[in-house]
Amino acid sequence: MKTRHFLTLMDLQAEELRMLIQRAMERKRLKAPYEPLKNRVLGMIFEKASTRTRVSFEAGIVQLGGAAIFLSPRDSQLERGEPLEDTARVLSRMVDIIALRTHHHNTVERFAEYSEVPVINALTDRFHPCQLLADLQTWFEHRGDIRGCTVAWIGDGNNMCQSYINAARMMDFHLNIACPKGYEPEKVLLQDAASHVSLTHDPKEAAKGANLIVTDVWASMGQEQEQQQRFEAFRNFQVTSKLMQLAHPEALFMHCLPAHRGEEVSAEVLEGNQSVVWDEAENRLHAQKVLLEFLLLPHSFG
Repeated sequence: MKTRHFLTLMDLQAEELRMLIQRAMERKRLKAPYEPLKNRVLGMIFEKASTRTRVSFEAGIVQLGGAAIFLSPRDSQLERGEPLEDTARVLSRMVDIIALRTHHHNTVERFAEYSEVPVINALTDRFHPCQLLADLQTWFEHRGDIRGCTVAWIGDGNNMCQSYINAARMMDFHLNIACPKGYEPEKVLLQDAASHVSLTHDPKEAAKGANLIVTDVWASMGQEQEQQQRFEAFRNFQVTSKLMQLAHPEALFMHCLPAHRGEEVSAEVLEGNQSVVWDEAENRLHAQKVLLEFLLLPHSFG
């Protein structure tokens, strides 16, 4: 059977995505010991710093009965020039599944091509699908199915925004994207999702009547040198209480964290009663546990 990878949400069928969300909610509620991955090993290669992604994967595999091996670039021969393809071929003969957090999306694609075991995208410059699993689970827990809803993305057309574009297509909701000129998501993604996505440069227009408002930092990892330039470009794209008032009265607020209070979101919104960011962060653990089980034991999802 062909090895399945999880590099973007589009690696799942829509019905599989819904099934993973439901299973994650169920497992979270049960809280019973469950170790289907006893003696399985997760290999983690992270070129970028991480809090939520690293801890949720390491804690998750342990709670499922397995173990994790974490490698930063300086811990492996990649730092000394070993070809990525060689690392993929060797590591995949020693561990059962691999999570890769890297600067360039084509790195995770090349790694998966040469890996004999499932590879998970733990974040690249183009997509962050694991975060979307947690975001969708959080929405389902608080509001039920997202089909037919309106989500407003306020800010940079980054990897999170692009993952929301994929989610809109798969889960049949509408995504209003508001970003400054020059910071739009990839054109091909917008074209492919044209029936589910609207692009504007006005945050107020995007937020009007939205059921969910989502944002992210103005300067992602690796963009720190652009911080001042981005601060100027994004200064009118902060999610404030005033902006939330334009949304549906029962709208929720999400942020993948870490958050910069007073920049992309006001402290009042982040800490307010419409914010579900702490549930969202916790759900990284539950959603990824189910993802690990799905990729390693697909038969148990029959």
